[in-house]
Amino acid sequence: MNWLIDSVHTHVGFSVKHMMVTTVRGQFKSYRGDVRLDPKDFTRSTFAGEIDVASIETGNADRDAHLRTNDFFDVQNHPKITFKSTSIEAKGDSEYVVHGDLQIRGVTQPVALEVEYLGTSKNPYGKTVAGVSVRGTINRKDFGVSFNALLETGGVAVGEKVKLELDVEAVLDEEAVTATNGAATATA
Repeated sequence: MNWLIDSVHTHVGFSVKHMMVTTVRGQFKSYRGDVRLDPKDFTRSTFAGEIDVASIETGNADRDAHLRTNDFFDVQNHPKITFKSTSIEAKGDSEYVVHGDLQIRGVTQPVALEVEYLGTSKNPYGKTVAGVSVRGTINRKDFGVSFNALLETGGVAVGEKVKLELDVEAVLDEEAVTATNGAATATA
């Protein structure tokens, strides 16, 4: 079944260590995805997504502008981050590992993301919604995001490990369901 990402109730975020003593959190405000969710057998689901890197927001305009430069994401040459699932394995009742290909700055690497499937429900408007919580960690240097500055104490200004944090609500695409059911009826 096709599902549409509800951007009002979805968060696409990340966090990274700064100066070895604190954590900077950020998010991307513009993204889209292709969610084909099988609520009866989550391992048969597929996910693909695309993030507009220029939409990065960390709460500091100067830092956001720097992150868009060639030092980090190089938005001019690599405006999108993409992900496409390749397989899903069950870990528990509602816990899964989604394997897929993540591309940042034109570099594609396999990743494994921890996913909690939160189930489905009807929203106040009568629409069927589903939720997933996604967590994972990547090394930014694996994707060519290697800018850093050494500190006098021997550490680095920006950590290499980046935690990915996505909370996604998707709405069942009723039109696609109706069209599919109509096509099935017409050919039956």
